[in-house]
Amino acid sequence: MAAEHPEAAKQLSVVAGNVGSHLPEVSRDVGQYVIAEIPELRGDATVIKILQASVAENVATLLHIFENDMPLDKIEGPSAAFEYARRLAQRGISLSAMVRAYRIGHWRFLQWCLDELNRQDADEDLATATNRRMLQVSFGYIDRITEHVIVVYQQERDHWLLSQTAARAARVRDILTEKDVDLKWAEPALGYRLQQHHLGLMAWLPTLTGGGEELARLHRITNEIGQELDCPARPLFVPRDAVLSWAWLPFGSRNDVSWKQLSHVVERSDPSVRVCAGCMGYGIEGFRSTHRQAVRTQELAAVANPAPQFTNFSHVGPIALMATNVDDMRAWVWGVLGPLAVDDENSARLRETVRIFLGTGCSYTATASAQILHKNTVQYRIRKSEEILGYPVQQEHTDLEVALLAVEYLGSTLLRVSPV
Repeated sequence: MAAEHPEAAKQLSVVAGNVGSHLPEVSRDVGQYVIAEIPELRGDATVIKILQASVAENVATLLHIFENDMPLDKIEGPSAAFEYARRLAQRGISLSAMVRAYRIGHWRFLQWCLDELNRQDADEDLATATNRRMLQVSFGYIDRITEHVIVVYQQERDHWLLSQTAARAARVRDILTEKDVDLKWAEPALGYRLQQHHLGLMAWLPTLTGGGEELARLHRITNEIGQELDCPARPLFVPRDAVLSWAWLPFGSRNDVSWKQLSHVVERSDPSVRVCAGCMGYGIEGFRSTHRQAVRTQELAAVANPAPQFTNFSHVGPIALMATNVDDMRAWVWGVLGPLAVDDENSARLRETVRIFLGTGCSYTATASAQILHKNTVQYRIRKSEEILGYPVQQEHTDLEVALLAVEYLGSTLLRVSPV
């Protein structure tokens, strides 16, 4: 890259001074442009007023940096920008809308500066160098400020969710424990209809990330799931602590859900978030039962190794109901699988083949097709498994299927260490 023109900083200072002489007009124009481009930011007079203050302070700060050649590492960011981030978080306006506001506002601001630079009629080399410096400094500033306001937004969003939902969480606990619930009181208090089909969820993060945005991430993925599954209303979201939430997805009169679709939403949204689901339930009793199922599934997922990103109760129900004591379950699995309960690749291959074999009604052809293997390979693996187990696989069909399902889900948590 070519060396910077020695007069570029001085030329940029002149540009900033001239643009700064129209500061109110520039700030007003940038703010109006942002509001026109982002519909989410309209409609609240107080928030719009704070947006204008944030724009004015950011424009003034950036022009001050241009004019005085200030290093960016000394800039903390305008207080109005932080307050604006807090207000957006409190009103549930998306983080993406706030970040877009900075990008769009930055572009509008640069138009003013570029127009002024053109009016200076500097020679081509100086104009190009000044333009490059303007872009470098302004993009550096926007990058730095957006990082700060994102943190402020996420922290405020978590705080707001906790305080806003404290009363709601108490009402939810009452509904989960009390037999008699007055719908005329409960539904308005929750902002959620109970006389419909529900799907209970548990969403959590294995550890605190330290960024202060954990609940916002859980809230976001819950809403994404609801949107992807075409829920007719927003999910009921109840934070339990800084890294764990309960939720109910409203399905109205629908009583079915695509587990594959739900799993895809979780897997593509946030790799660190874990989600467990109950089965569909109706009315108050369904509200309670789908939640209990999600809780039992989450308890199971918490001890799985490796930890799955998404699990539904309908897949692991028998295991979830049995897994009140993992040590007892491990002993039972060892008793059923014997030497096949070893944590190594060969045993894993044999267990998978036996599990699919039993699941296909003991069909060698269907198992071979499912595993993309030759039928003779499947027959060999079944014989080898029976030699290790010490009995025909169809003899202990039910126990063997449950034990294999438990190992499939909980993994090495239930297996013996492979002998050296």
